[in-house]
Amino acid sequence: MDFILKEPNKDFTLRPHLRAVSNELKAYGYEIEITDRSRDDMTVRKAFLKDDSMGKILQLKYADKSGPIRKIRIKLEVDTNPPSGSGMEIKYVDFPFVSAVTVQDKPSLFAGKLYALLCREYVKGRDWYDFLWYTSQDIGINFKFLSSALRQQGPWAHKVVQVDLKWCLRHIETKIRSVDWVEVREDVRRFIKVSEQPSIELWTRELFLSQLRRIKE
Repeated sequence: MDFILKEPNKDFTLRPHLRAVSNELKAYGYEIEITDRSRDDMTVRKAFLKDDSMGKILQLKYADKSGPIRKIRIKLEVDTNPPSGSGMEIKYVDFPFVSAVTVQDKPSLFAGKLYALLCREYVKGRDWYDFLWYTSQDIGINFKFLSSALRQQGPWAHKVVQVDLKWCLRHIETKIRSVDWVEVREDVRRFIKVSEQPSIELWTRELFLSQLRRIKE
């Protein structure tokens, strides 16, 4: 689960929030164990796109009706120094009780995914899975948010870059042409249902170049 603060806060801590989550889950019979993911070795640190992100792993234990103790593992990441320019909207959920949640709008989420595709140091098949979804939904790009993110960290950090549709299409195309699609397919395969596995074989340079052409202003 990925979270972003509305404004930068170098003093932000997850401790009180995790305490509240822990107390709430205990009421439902879950035993929670929390591991600090952001203080691990560099192999794990690469899972974070930004140095000022913080991460935790929540491991929930609960007794199934059939008897054995089961576990649910949830990874949390919080961007404590978010790029400027994100769009926000309020969504409502009604389970287990009615509440309001502030989330990024879809153009901002798409911009964040493009930032990951352009700047991540390793291949992550799920990034490309998400790319297929965003392009199939005809979602626009929040260029202001993407530009701010690129200036913060990555190959374009601290550079003056005019990020617009033309810039995005050019650099995403370069990325698509440089990716090892065999590696991408194998990385994502374990997350795809058996019934959908044949579609993974269609993950080629040509498919993603075709999807890229669907992106509009």
